[in-house]
Amino acid sequence: MTSAPMRKDAARNRQRIVDVARQLVDEGTPLQLNDVARRVGVGVATVYRHFPTPEALMETVAAPGLEALVARAERALTEEDPWNALADFLDVTLEAQLADPSLTIVRAAPERVLPRTEELTATLDSLAGQLLDRTRAAGAVRGVVTWDDLLPLMCGLAFAAQVHADDDETRRETGRRYLGVMLRGLHG
Repeated sequence: MTSAPMRKDAARNRQRIVDVARQLVDEGTPLQLNDVARRVGVGVATVYRHFPTPEALMETVAAPGLEALVARAERALTEEDPWNALADFLDVTLEAQLADPSLTIVRAAPERVLPRTEELTATLDSLAGQLLDRTRAAGAVRGVVTWDDLLPLMCGLAFAAQVHADDDETRRETGRRYLGVMLRGLHG
């Protein structure tokens, strides 16, 4: 059973809600559905009809970034050098987290509320785990580090870079420096 297509005005309102939410996330302002409704100029019920919780709205904001990371992980698995593929993927992941705060918020959340987000994060975790396993099999990663170990470290790197830098360029430089430390510790 498929649902009826969304009316044009409803689709327009939904997109405006997502756009305002994106702006708020980029500003570092917590998502509160009442505030989003006020800024969009729609009733609170309209926002709740599209997004029953702030988490659902945050996951919707993060979805394009998650999709891009999945595509990047898929490409990384085709690269010849496992270590460079993993290191480049982690670098791209950190850059994405620094550019889009919703990614770290969603990845650090204890659970997902939208099936699409669950699907994307499960796929991303699986692909990243394959990248790490492939690198380990090549003898390029020390010990028994798993993706479950690296995921919170990547969120932590992004958080630390955000906290310890005042502007985008300094954040990127700081994040790369922190990632370099982690990669040196991983490299076998």
